Amino acid sequence: MYNKITPFLFLVFILFASCTPPNYDEILLAPVKIGDQWGYIDKNGKIAINPQFEDARWFQEGLAQIQLGSKWGYIDKTGKIVINPQFEGAWWFEEGLAQIKIGSKYGYIDKNGKIAINPQFEGAWSFQEGLAGIKLGGKWGYIDKNGNIAIKPQFEDARWFQEGLAPIQLGGKCGYIDKTGKIAINPQFEQAFPFKEGLAGIKLGGKWGYIDKNGNIAIKPQFVEDARWFQEGLAVIQLGGKWGYIDKNGNIAISPQFEEARDFQEGLAPVKLGNQWGFIDKNGKIAINPQFEEALWFQEGLAPIKLGGKWGYIDKNGKIAINPQFEEAGDFN
Repeated sequence: MYNKITPFLFLVFILFASCTPPNYDEILLAPVKIGDQWGYIDKNGKIAINPQFEDARWFQEGLAQIQLGSKWGYIDKTGKIVINPQFEGAWWFEEGLAQIKIGSKYGYIDKNGKIAINPQFEGAWSFQEGLAGIKLGGKWGYIDKNGNIAIKPQFEDARWFQEGLAPIQLGGKCGYIDKTGKIAINPQFEQAFPFKEGLAGIKLGGKWGYIDKNGNIAIKPQFVEDARWFQEGLAVIQLGGKWGYIDKNGNIAISPQFEEARDFQEGLAPVKLGNQWGFIDKNGKIAINPQFEEALWFQEGLAPIKLGGKWGYIDKNGKIAINPQFEEAGDFN
Protein backbone atom coordinates (compact mmCIF):
# COMPACT_ATOMS: atom_id res chain seq x y z
CA MET A 1 0.00 0.00 0.00
CA TYR A 2 2.81 2.37 0.84
CA ASN A 3 6.34 2.36 2.13
CA LYS A 4 6.18 2.43 5.90
CA ILE A 5 8.36 5.09 7.50
CA THR A 6 9.42 4.07 10.91
CA PRO A 7 11.21 6.68 12.29
CA PHE A 8 13.19 5.36 15.49
CA LEU A 9 11.62 7.87 17.86
CA PHE A 10 11.47 7.89 21.69
CA LEU A 11 10.03 10.03 24.63
CA VAL A 12 11.36 9.96 28.28
CA PHE A 13 12.42 12.30 31.14
CA ILE A 14 15.00 11.92 34.01
CA LEU A 15 13.84 13.13 37.37
CA PHE A 16 15.59 12.26 40.64
CA ALA A 17 14.56 13.44 44.11
CA SER A 18 17.52 13.95 46.40
CA CYS A 19 16.28 11.71 49.20
CA THR A 20 13.88 9.41 47.37
CA PRO A 21 14.31 6.50 44.91
CA PRO A 22 14.02 7.37 41.22
CA ASN A 23 10.63 7.22 39.58
CA TYR A 24 11.44 4.77 36.80
CA ASP A 25 8.43 5.88 34.75
CA GLU A 26 10.14 9.26 34.32
CA ILE A 27 13.67 8.09 33.54
CA LEU A 28 14.86 8.76 30.01
CA LEU A 29 16.73 5.92 28.40
CA ALA A 30 17.97 5.32 24.86
CA PRO A 31 19.10 2.03 23.29
CA VAL A 32 22.73 1.98 22.10
CA LYS A 33 24.96 -0.64 20.57
CA ILE A 34 28.46 -1.13 22.00
CA GLY A 35 30.53 -3.70 20.17
CA ASP A 36 28.02 -6.30 19.09
CA GLN A 37 25.58 -5.95 21.99
CA TRP A 38 22.82 -3.53 22.92
CA GLY A 39 22.22 -1.76 26.20
CA TYR A 40 20.79 1.57 27.37
CA ILE A 41 22.18 4.94 28.39
CA ASP A 42 20.70 7.86 30.31
CA LYS A 43 20.75 11.48 29.16
CA ASN A 44 24.15 12.00 30.75
CA GLY A 45 25.56 9.29 28.52
CA LYS A 46 26.07 6.91 31.41
CA ILE A 47 25.34 3.23 30.98
CA ALA A 48 22.01 2.58 32.67
CA ILE A 49 21.53 -1.03 31.49
CA ASN A 50 24.65 -2.95 30.55
CA PRO A 51 25.04 -4.07 26.92
CA GLN A 52 23.96 -7.71 26.92
CA PHE A 53 21.27 -8.04 24.24
CA GLU A 54 21.46 -9.08 20.60
CA ASP A 55 18.98 -6.31 19.85
CA ALA A 56 16.96 -3.73 21.78
CA ARG A 57 14.16 -1.27 21.13
CA TRP A 58 12.84 1.88 22.80
CA PHE A 59 10.77 1.97 25.96
CA GLN A 60 7.05 2.44 25.52
CA GLU A 61 4.50 2.25 28.30
CA GLY A 62 7.35 1.34 30.66
CA LEU A 63 8.68 -1.72 28.84
CA ALA A 64 11.13 -2.34 26.00
CA GLN A 65 11.62 -5.29 23.66
CA ILE A 66 14.99 -7.02 23.85
CA GLN A 67 16.46 -10.01 22.05
CA LEU A 68 18.43 -12.71 23.83
CA GLY A 69 19.68 -15.47 21.57
CA SER A 70 17.00 -15.84 18.93
CA LYS A 71 14.05 -14.96 21.14
CA TRP A 72 12.38 -11.70 22.11
CA GLY A 73 11.15 -10.59 25.53
CA TYR A 74 10.74 -7.41 27.56
CA ILE A 75 12.63 -5.51 30.26
CA ASP A 76 11.70 -2.68 32.60
CA LYS A 77 13.80 0.44 33.13
CA THR A 78 15.90 -1.22 35.82
CA GLY A 79 17.04 -3.73 33.18
CA LYS A 80 15.10 -6.54 34.83
CA ILE A 81 13.57 -9.10 32.48
CA VAL A 82 9.85 -8.91 33.18
CA ILE A 83 8.63 -11.03 30.25
CA ASN A 84 10.98 -13.89 29.40
CA PRO A 85 12.42 -14.05 25.87
CA GLN A 86 10.19 -16.64 24.20
CA PHE A 87 8.80 -15.00 21.07
CA GLU A 88 9.94 -15.11 17.45
CA GLY A 89 8.96 -11.46 17.24
CA ALA A 90 7.81 -8.78 19.67
CA TRP A 91 6.64 -5.20 19.20
CA TRP A 92 6.07 -2.19 21.45
CA PHE A 93 3.14 -1.87 23.81
CA GLU A 94 0.27 0.32 22.62
CA GLU A 95 -2.84 0.84 24.70
CA GLY A 96 -1.69 -1.87 27.13
CA LEU A 97 -1.17 -4.66 24.59
CA ALA A 98 1.73 -5.70 22.37
CA GLN A 99 1.70 -7.94 19.33
CA ILE A 100 3.98 -10.96 19.47
CA LYS A 101 4.85 -13.78 17.09
CA ILE A 102 4.87 -17.42 18.12
CA GLY A 103 5.85 -19.78 15.35
CA SER A 104 4.28 -18.23 12.27
CA LYS A 105 1.25 -16.69 13.98
CA TYR A 106 0.66 -13.29 15.57
CA GLY A 107 -1.21 -12.57 18.78
CA TYR A 108 -1.12 -10.12 21.70
CA ILE A 109 0.15 -10.11 25.27
CA ASP A 110 -0.54 -7.87 28.26
CA LYS A 111 2.15 -6.27 30.44
CA ASN A 112 2.31 -9.35 32.66
CA GLY A 113 3.37 -11.38 29.63
CA LYS A 114 0.09 -13.27 29.58
CA ILE A 115 -1.53 -14.08 26.25
CA ALA A 116 -4.39 -11.63 25.88
CA ILE A 117 -5.35 -12.62 22.33
CA ASN A 118 -4.26 -16.03 21.07
CA PRO A 119 -1.72 -16.18 18.23
CA GLN A 120 -3.88 -16.97 15.22
CA PHE A 121 -3.26 -14.20 12.69
CA GLU A 122 -1.07 -14.14 9.58
CA GLY A 123 -0.22 -10.48 10.23
CA ALA A 124 -0.98 -7.88 12.87
CA TRP A 125 -0.58 -4.18 13.71
CA SER A 126 -0.45 -2.45 17.08
CA PHE A 127 -3.67 -1.24 18.66
CA GLN A 128 -4.55 2.34 17.77
CA GLU A 129 -7.74 4.04 18.88
CA GLY A 130 -9.03 0.75 20.30
CA LEU A 131 -8.66 -1.38 17.17
CA ALA A 132 -5.85 -3.39 15.59
CA GLY A 133 -5.46 -4.50 11.99
CA ILE A 134 -5.09 -8.27 11.60
CA LYS A 135 -4.74 -10.63 8.65
CA LEU A 136 -6.83 -13.78 8.64
CA GLY A 137 -7.50 -16.11 5.73
CA GLY A 138 -5.46 -13.91 3.43
CA LYS A 139 -7.58 -10.80 4.12
CA TRP A 140 -7.18 -7.85 6.48
CA GLY A 141 -9.73 -6.75 9.06
CA TYR A 142 -9.76 -5.40 12.62
CA ILE A 143 -10.17 -6.74 16.13
CA ASP A 144 -11.03 -5.08 19.44
CA LYS A 145 -9.03 -5.54 22.65
CA ASN A 146 -11.00 -8.63 23.59
CA GLY A 147 -9.86 -10.28 20.36
CA ASN A 148 -13.31 -10.09 18.82
CA ILE A 149 -13.65 -9.28 15.14
CA ALA A 150 -14.76 -5.66 14.94
CA ILE A 151 -14.45 -5.31 11.15
CA LYS A 152 -14.45 -8.55 9.23
CA PRO A 153 -11.37 -9.43 7.18
CA GLN A 154 -12.19 -8.33 3.64
CA PHE A 155 -9.39 -6.02 2.51
CA GLU A 156 -6.29 -6.79 0.45
CA ASP A 157 -4.34 -4.53 2.75
CA ALA A 158 -5.04 -2.33 5.78
CA ARG A 159 -3.20 -0.09 8.21
CA TRP A 160 -3.83 1.44 11.62
CA PHE A 161 -6.53 3.91 12.59
CA GLN A 162 -5.40 7.49 13.03
CA GLU A 163 -7.71 10.46 13.59
CA GLY A 164 -10.69 8.14 13.22
CA LEU A 165 -9.89 6.71 9.77
CA ALA A 166 -7.72 3.89 8.47
CA PRO A 167 -6.29 3.29 4.97
CA ILE A 168 -7.44 0.07 3.31
CA GLN A 169 -7.01 -1.54 -0.10
CA LEU A 170 -9.97 -2.99 -1.96
CA GLY A 171 -10.05 -4.07 -5.59
CA GLY A 172 -6.48 -2.91 -6.06
CA LYS A 173 -7.26 0.68 -4.98
CA CYS A 174 -6.75 2.44 -1.66
CA GLY A 175 -9.35 4.31 0.33
CA TYR A 176 -10.36 4.84 3.97
CA ILE A 177 -12.82 3.29 6.42
CA ASP A 178 -14.27 4.54 9.69
CA LYS A 179 -14.35 2.50 12.90
CA THR A 180 -17.61 0.79 11.96
CA GLY A 181 -15.91 -0.58 8.85
CA LYS A 182 -17.94 1.69 6.59
CA ILE A 183 -16.15 3.14 3.55
CA ALA A 184 -15.52 6.80 4.40
CA ILE A 185 -13.43 7.68 1.33
CA ASN A 186 -13.90 5.51 -1.74
CA PRO A 187 -10.95 3.38 -2.87
CA GLN A 188 -9.47 5.34 -5.77
CA PHE A 189 -5.81 5.89 -4.94
CA GLU A 190 -2.73 3.90 -5.89
CA GLN A 191 -1.32 4.31 -2.39
CA ALA A 192 -2.40 5.97 0.85
CA PHE A 193 -0.98 6.99 4.22
CA PRO A 194 -2.80 7.36 7.54
CA PHE A 195 -4.11 10.80 8.46
CA LYS A 196 -1.99 13.16 10.53
CA GLU A 197 -2.75 16.77 11.42
CA GLY A 198 -5.92 16.51 9.34
CA LEU A 199 -4.32 15.51 6.03
CA ALA A 200 -3.23 12.23 4.44
CA GLY A 201 -0.74 11.59 1.67
CA ILE A 202 -2.19 9.79 -1.35
CA LYS A 203 -0.84 8.72 -4.73
CA LEU A 204 -2.98 9.42 -7.78
CA GLY A 205 -1.90 9.21 -11.42
CA GLY A 206 1.62 8.36 -10.34
CA LYS A 207 1.99 11.56 -8.28
CA TRP A 208 1.67 12.26 -4.57
CA GLY A 209 -0.64 14.83 -3.00
CA TYR A 210 -2.88 15.21 0.05
CA ILE A 211 -6.56 14.81 0.89
CA ASP A 212 -8.68 16.03 3.80
CA LYS A 213 -10.98 13.81 5.86
CA ASN A 214 -13.85 14.34 3.44
CA GLY A 215 -11.72 12.85 0.68
CA ASN A 216 -11.32 16.17 -1.08
CA ILE A 217 -7.99 17.01 -2.69
CA ALA A 218 -6.31 19.50 -0.36
CA ILE A 219 -2.96 19.59 -2.17
CA LYS A 220 -3.00 18.40 -5.76
CA PRO A 221 -0.90 15.36 -6.65
CA GLN A 222 2.36 16.74 -8.04
CA PHE A 223 5.22 15.13 -6.15
CA VAL A 224 7.12 12.14 -7.48
CA GLU A 225 8.30 10.74 -4.14
CA ASP A 226 6.36 9.74 -1.03
CA ALA A 227 4.18 12.50 0.37
CA ARG A 228 5.22 12.13 3.97
CA TRP A 229 2.84 13.07 6.74
CA PHE A 230 2.66 16.54 8.17
CA GLN A 231 4.69 17.09 11.32
CA GLU A 232 4.56 20.38 13.18
CA GLY A 233 2.72 21.93 10.25
CA LEU A 234 5.20 21.04 7.51
CA ALA A 235 5.72 18.02 5.26
CA VAL A 236 8.81 16.85 3.39
CA ILE A 237 8.48 16.78 -0.41
CA GLN A 238 10.78 16.23 -3.38
CA LEU A 239 10.85 18.39 -6.48
CA GLY A 240 13.49 18.36 -9.20
CA GLY A 241 15.57 15.79 -7.37
CA LYS A 242 15.88 17.95 -4.23
CA TRP A 243 14.02 17.83 -0.93
CA GLY A 244 12.16 20.69 0.74
CA TYR A 245 8.99 21.36 2.74
CA ILE A 246 5.42 22.49 2.08
CA ASP A 247 2.79 23.96 4.37
CA LYS A 248 -0.81 22.75 4.64
CA ASN A 249 -1.91 24.99 1.80
CA GLY A 250 0.53 23.21 -0.50
CA ASN A 251 2.80 26.24 -0.70
CA ILE A 252 6.55 25.77 -0.70
CA ALA A 253 7.62 26.75 2.81
CA ILE A 254 11.29 25.76 2.46
CA SER A 255 12.58 25.50 -1.10
CA PRO A 256 13.81 22.10 -2.30
CA GLN A 257 17.59 22.29 -1.91
CA PHE A 258 18.60 19.30 0.17
CA GLU A 259 19.94 15.90 -0.88
CA GLU A 260 17.78 14.39 1.88
CA ALA A 261 15.43 15.74 4.53
CA ARG A 262 13.52 14.43 7.52
CA ASP A 263 10.49 15.54 9.51
CA PHE A 264 10.51 18.41 11.98
CA GLN A 265 10.68 17.44 15.61
CA GLU A 266 10.94 19.94 18.47
CA GLY A 267 11.28 22.76 15.97
CA LEU A 268 14.26 21.41 14.04
CA ALA A 269 14.68 19.01 11.11
CA PRO A 270 17.72 16.99 9.96
CA VAL A 271 18.77 17.80 6.38
CA LYS A 272 21.60 16.68 4.14
CA LEU A 273 23.60 19.23 2.16
CA GLY A 274 26.29 17.75 -0.05
CA ASN A 275 27.39 14.68 1.86
CA GLN A 276 26.87 15.99 5.40
CA TRP A 277 23.92 16.34 7.73
CA GLY A 278 22.88 19.34 9.80
CA PHE A 279 19.64 20.88 11.07
CA ILE A 280 17.33 23.67 9.92
CA ASP A 281 14.62 25.65 11.69
CA LYS A 282 11.10 26.19 10.34
CA ASN A 283 12.22 29.24 8.40
CA GLY A 284 14.64 27.04 6.48
CA LYS A 285 17.65 28.65 8.15
CA ILE A 286 20.63 26.51 9.10
CA ALA A 287 20.42 26.04 12.88
CA ILE A 288 23.25 23.50 13.18
CA ASN A 289 25.87 23.44 10.44
CA PRO A 290 26.08 20.32 8.26
CA GLN A 291 29.01 18.34 9.71
CA PHE A 292 27.68 14.88 10.51
CA GLU A 293 27.73 11.63 8.56
CA GLU A 294 24.15 10.94 9.68
CA ALA A 295 21.57 12.61 11.90
CA LEU A 296 18.16 11.73 13.35
CA TRP A 297 15.41 13.72 15.02
CA PHE A 298 15.54 15.65 18.24
CA GLN A 299 13.69 14.01 21.09
CA GLU A 300 13.71 15.37 24.64
CA GLY A 301 16.33 17.91 23.62
CA LEU A 302 18.90 15.51 22.17
CA ALA A 303 19.46 14.11 18.67
CA PRO A 304 21.55 11.10 17.61
CA ILE A 305 24.34 12.00 15.19
CA LYS A 306 27.12 10.00 13.52
CA LEU A 307 30.65 11.36 13.51
CA GLY A 308 33.87 9.50 12.72
CA GLY A 309 31.92 6.30 12.18
CA LYS A 310 30.39 6.36 15.69
CA TRP A 311 27.06 7.54 17.06
CA GLY A 312 26.60 10.10 19.83
CA TYR A 313 24.19 12.91 20.72
CA ILE A 314 24.04 16.68 20.32
CA ASP A 315 21.93 19.34 22.01
CA LYS A 316 19.95 22.02 20.17
CA ASN A 317 22.94 24.32 20.09
CA GLY A 318 24.79 21.69 18.08
CA LYS A 319 27.14 20.92 20.94
CA ILE A 320 28.19 17.34 21.63
CA ALA A 321 26.21 16.21 24.66
CA ILE A 322 27.26 12.55 24.57
CA ASN A 323 30.49 11.71 22.75
CA PRO A 324 30.23 9.57 19.60
CA GLN A 325 31.19 6.09 20.81
CA PHE A 326 28.36 3.75 19.83
CA GLU A 327 27.95 1.47 16.82
CA GLU A 328 24.27 2.40 16.72
CA ALA A 329 22.02 4.66 18.77
CA GLY A 330 18.32 5.41 19.10
CA ASP A 331 16.32 8.37 20.33
CA PHE A 332 15.42 9.03 23.94
CA ASN A 333 11.81 8.08 24.48
